[in-house]
Amino acid sequence: MLNFHPTSSLPSQPADATPAADVIRRSAGDPQSQRQILGVQVNALEPIEAFNIITDMVKAGESGRAAFMPVHSLITAVREPAFAKVIADFTLVLPDGQPVRWLLNLRHKTKLVKRVYGPAMMWRLCEWASQERVPIYLYGGRPEVLPRLVSALREAFGEIDIAGYESPPFAPLTDEQVAEAADRMNASGARLVFIGLGCPKQEVLADRFKDKVKGIQLCVGAAFDFHAGAVSMAPRWMQQRGLEWLYRLFKEPRRLWRRYLVTNTLFLLLCGKEMIMPRRGVASS
Repeated sequence: MLNFHPTSSLPSQPADATPAADVIRRSAGDPQSQRQILGVQVNALEPIEAFNIITDMVKAGESGRAAFMPVHSLITAVREPAFAKVIADFTLVLPDGQPVRWLLNLRHKTKLVKRVYGPAMMWRLCEWASQERVPIYLYGGRPEVLPRLVSALREAFGEIDIAGYESPPFAPLTDEQVAEAADRMNASGARLVFIGLGCPKQEVLADRFKDKVKGIQLCVGAAFDFHAGAVSMAPRWMQQRGLEWLYRLFKEPRRLWRRYLVTNTLFLLLCGKEMIMPRRGVASS
């Protein structure tokens, strides 16, 4: 499904905009803000800090990639070196899952109060984009769900500029298809590109886009389904207690039981090993 609007224009850059490279060095790339858990580097940031970095990058006209890491993504990076290499090259890797936040706090005493939840960050950025007239692009989701997402965003944020949206083929994209998709995104003028394909597909694709897409790519996983109303979110009390996986397992047992059996078991085993090992220093940038 493709709805392409090439007439969207880029927002003008404020004269006093902070260069994104400086923002990243100060907040995300600062060694005091980066930590390694289970051998994977994660940015120990609160939601407002991540939001400010992303919006500052948009204002500065920079490109970049942000991953929102729940337990499943973290364990995928631990088990698959190729995926770990992809993640290591992202601009931001944010603690999406409560257990990831807890492990950061336990292992590194970071005192993070909130996780950086991908669906919530997408919603907040869409609200900001509608206020600042920043065009967005939606890439991913099922063909029958994506138009519902577009309608939901337009209903919530009447002024939002959805510069384009498309549901890509299920099969892996060729290099030519990747280049063509990047050209559509760039021609649309979008500065925020939300990718909703699930881990690890979305992060691998964002990596293939990295030298082609001019906007900030945000890999938001199930956010498309949640905001379109196709899949219900876990109740807040379950989210706060790290039980979102249990709610999703209850909703989709046949599809998710193996994922959670393997990833949750490995996570607990590796956490135990991590906590008894001597504490390593912060990761190098």
